[in-house]
Amino acid sequence: MTEQEMCKAICKAASDKKARDIVTMDMQGLMISPDYFVICSANTATQVRAIADNIEEELAKDGVAFSHKEGYREGDWVLLDFGDVVVHVFRQEMREYYALEQLWGDAKLTAYEE
Repeated sequence: MTEQEMCKAICKAASDKKARDIVTMDMQGLMISPDYFVICSANTATQVRAIADNIEEELAKDGVAFSHKEGYREGDWVLLDFGDVVVHVFRQEMREYYALEQLWGDAKLTAYEE
């Protein structure tokens, strides 16, 4: 699975659980690793965890496993590290607070459209 295919699969899995404002950030040339961030929002900690679970399950069906997961218990910001693609699932307030899109303002943003 290519990085672009992985990003699309992640976005679809997030969308299936009603994630909002799903974007892919091209981090190539801005960091050594990863090449892409996928960022999305949810209303509640329960929804954050449901989105993260669905991403994990859908990618596992294609034989793709994450190497690291953080923030799951709290449910405010779950990070799933798939190597060249890192997923950030935020509760909306946390996304606004950390503002990764602004922090990495030089990254090319692509909004997910079904």
